[in-house]
Amino acid sequence: MSTDDPVELGVQLLARLEHAELSLPELIDRIETVSTHPETTRAILEEAERRGHISRDGETVKPVSGQFLSFESEVVTRGGEFECRRCGASISTGYFMKLEAGEHGPFGSSCIRKVTGRE
Repeated sequence: MSTDDPVELGVQLLARLEHAELSLPELIDRIETVSTHPETTRAILEEAERRGHISRDGETVKPVSGQFLSFESEVVTRGGEFECRRCGASISTGYFMKLEAGEHGPFGSSCIRKVTGRE
């Protein structure tokens, strides 16, 4: 399944986070790699919570799915001229997440670890 639906892409991203918990601003940092539109951000949060991918307690968010991305098969790298979706840096190697809703990226080497929870 491949879609251009940012809400579905964002929900799938949140379902695959490796963090034990994040603050709400840290979670929004991850969502903003998909969309910076406030209504879309809210829709992603609400849908991820409704589906049971995250639980919220005030400003603390805990991913609950335990279905982490496999860096061997679900994160691909490509060489080229890219701009990191998280920090905006120019990168020559882009890391892309392969989610059911579509590919999400590119990210630089440190941002892919931060977004997924490996760092």
